[in-house]
Amino acid sequence: MKTFKGACLAAAMTLCAGAATAETVLIHGEAGPNRGARAASLQWFADQVGERSGGDLKIDIQWGGALFKANASISGIKDGVADLGSVIAVYFPKEMAAYGVADLPMNNPDAWVGMRATNEFMQTNEAVKADLASKNLVYIGTWTTSQVNIGCKGSAIRSIDDIKGLKVRGVGAYGKVFGELGANMVRLSIYDAYQGLDTGLIDCSQGYDYVVAALKQDEVMTTYTDLKWGQIGGLGIMMNKDMYDSLSAEQQDVLMSVGSDMADEFGKRITVANEKALAQMTDKGIEMIDLSDADRAQLVSVGQQFIDAWVENANQAGLPGQDMLDQYQGLLAKWAAKRDADGYPWASN
Repeated sequence: MKTFKGACLAAAMTLCAGAATAETVLIHGEAGPNRGARAASLQWFADQVGERSGGDLKIDIQWGGALFKANASISGIKDGVADLGSVIAVYFPKEMAAYGVADLPMNNPDAWVGMRATNEFMQTNEAVKADLASKNLVYIGTWTTSQVNIGCKGSAIRSIDDIKGLKVRGVGAYGKVFGELGANMVRLSIYDAYQGLDTGLIDCSQGYDYVVAALKQDEVMTTYTDLKWGQIGGLGIMMNKDMYDSLSAEQQDVLMSVGSDMADEFGKRITVANEKALAQMTDKGIEMIDLSDADRAQLVSVGQQFIDAWVENANQAGLPGQDMLDQYQGLLAKWAAKRDADGYPWASN
């Protein structure tokens, strides 16, 4: 015969077992370390999923490439090594052809506008969703590098004409445009740009404001040019479709809504990080240069050939390239108009 105390203990154990069974733990693979603005926003994503699901969902982030490196993330996610993970589209030009639209050198320098447009595009475009489904993937949310700018040592880019003859480390299609304008492009990792600038191997390096500060490149730069041009935005979270489909509709809604809201959270964080980096560069005596609207228009014009090439590559992948590009550009205009009308969402908080 059970005592009252024993019966209560048994009941408590049953309730605990039921709670443990109800909680779904999702493993997230992240190649980067647990530091910086993007890592903080990923942790925010995990925390918000737990909070909004009432503890029904939990994200367990495996940092530092513990499950897979960045260039193996797609196979790791679709094969179930992780339930979801961080993906960089440029590493997968064929598999992530659709996501690559966010990396194109068009007139799109605003980080928040770019993320909001990319997120809506990836979540609503039926061709994109079908293409990802064929790879056993589901899109969840997005980040961005923020806009591509350029810093130099002993040189200055005050106009398009100054690019010719410079030794430049480039970023994706943005680097290719500089090559078209007469720069001598040097293959070099962004992590090696400090040494490259310091030794004269390169004159200039394309990059992002917060990265310049994080990698201490401002110690060797003498000028920094705001290109007012575009960004690398094909960077976000993908999920294993089999796992996603096994979740309830309510759990799926939580993941998608938090994934969408991550654009606001990271937009705030990256804006603060960039402003801090620019102030730090100014304090160090680096000459800050704004490229003119006319020169920026020329950059966009020269970059059109790479946008056209993306459309053709998308077509070859069985996707409606031009229709997708038209939708994406329309979404950029939509979210830019919303920013102009309402300001950034965090400004009112």
